[in-house]
Amino acid sequence: QVQLVEPGGGLVQPGGPLRPPCAASGSTSSIYTMRWYRQAPGKQRELVAALTRGGSTNYADAVKGRFTTSRDNAKNTVYLQMNSLKPEDTAIYYCHCFIGPDGYWGQGTQVTVSS
Repeated sequence: QVQLVEPGGGLVQPGGPLRPPCAASGSTSSIYTMRWYRQAPGKQRELVAALTRGGSTNYADAVKGRFTTSRDNAKNTVYLQMNSLKPEDTAIYYCHCFIGPDGYWGQGTQVTVSS
């Protein structure tokens, strides 16, 4: 079992950066891939980024070149570095992982891009 906590997020102006964290606790050694999703008002949840234990990453086309996900093993924390933010990036951002067949979600963090 694992717990995912997302204490970050907030309001940022267009073009600005934000780096929400996702802190994991519990059976963190069993996590192979950590994924970031987002859900904008009235839209379906979509996959934004993924980071494997080996360090491989994948990004959605909409964020490629602007977002980077990374990991601090000492803190059991994964980050989503978001640069050049646009109003259309406004959404609730969730981290997610599987432990075997069981999926675990963070509680989500609101990111609002507005002037």
